[in-house]
Amino acid sequence: MQPLADRLRPATLDDIVGQKHILGEGKPLRKIIESNKIPNLIFYGPSGVGKTTLATYIAKKTNMTFKKLNGTTASTSDLKDIFKELDGFAGLNGVLLYLDEIQYFNKKQQQTLLEYIENGKITLIASTTENPYFYVYNAILSRSTVFEFKPVPYEEVEKAVRRAFSILADENGISVEIDDKTVKTISVACGGDVRKAMNSAELSFLATDTVDGVKTITEETAKDLTQRSAMRYDREGDEHYDILSAYQKSMRGSDANAALHYLARLLIAGDLISACRRLMVCACEDVGLAYPNLIPIVKCCVDIAMSVGLPEARIPLADAVIMVCNAPKSNSGEMAIDKAMADIKAGNVGSIPRQLQNTHYDGEDNQNKGQHYLYPHDYDHHYVVQQYLPDILKNRQYYTYGDNKNEQAFKAYWDKIKP
Repeated sequence: MQPLADRLRPATLDDIVGQKHILGEGKPLRKIIESNKIPNLIFYGPSGVGKTTLATYIAKKTNMTFKKLNGTTASTSDLKDIFKELDGFAGLNGVLLYLDEIQYFNKKQQQTLLEYIENGKITLIASTTENPYFYVYNAILSRSTVFEFKPVPYEEVEKAVRRAFSILADENGISVEIDDKTVKTISVACGGDVRKAMNSAELSFLATDTVDGVKTITEETAKDLTQRSAMRYDREGDEHYDILSAYQKSMRGSDANAALHYLARLLIAGDLISACRRLMVCACEDVGLAYPNLIPIVKCCVDIAMSVGLPEARIPLADAVIMVCNAPKSNSGEMAIDKAMADIKAGNVGSIPRQLQNTHYDGEDNQNKGQHYLYPHDYDHHYVVQQYLPDILKNRQYYTYGDNKNEQAFKAYWDKIKP
């Protein structure tokens, strides 16, 4: 049987749930579709948010011959089979090629499309869950208009869920009773993925007994069948890096609630390693010298987490995340090493000063024989003025004291001692 999501394909643009930022009244993509003059398009966004649905609708509205390929399974020969049909009956009104997951097509495969989309024999609508500016060949991008699709708000998903139960009831000749709370449970749990919501609705329908011609869908059944379905996570995809980015930026921004939210998303996905690694980086990069004692504390929490594993690992990691969020912040250490590395990459290296070298051989022509290293512990306050940087960098300053209490205490100490 055809999947429920396919049986629910909308008849009008207003039937499409979500994407009001591009499909609402007066919005750009809606105007393009209503003009019946469809350019080459790239739909970018997570799965289950209407990309295929809209492409199918466009093909029907424009009376073009609809061809669909998936980048994960299609080959160059599949494209050539479509090209052979262009001069026949199928090509009379033009061919709309919907290429799903275009990011899996290599450069050569994408290039084979150029001739046909340039002469107008093929109108390309490509979709991708990854950033097209990273994965789609530039020549295709320059001939296409990119529209970003976003996760569908649960209020919009609710419309599709109610419609799904209505169709299921009609198809089976029975009645369905479902309260608003249960509809919301299914809609929220899908995480903005309408296809997931449709699957959950159908499973809930199938898992409910019919009593006197009525199926009463309970919230308990809905919860059992939708648990964890809101998680979008692909360790190789944009979503993975978006979560990690939000995780560290929330800690850097001292927002414990947000940081814990993203930590939870990583842990529920089972990505303990990424959660630990980014936490340690943040302790060093964003807290750093403002509270250096936190670094070994975080490392200890990470060691405990890795030792006990999930689900218990969530506890030491939550403690560490909260500490990082509440700690004073300083990135002076990171800025200092970045400046030093920039000099090295630019070729500003120079010879190591003679007094710092491990051993030194003096030739007969050297009038100033000897290492001449000054041992700081032989002087007051264990400090003596001495050149440490190479000559070409001897006045370079990489490190600037942060404005936090800890680094300012260091500064006050050395201001008294250093000339």
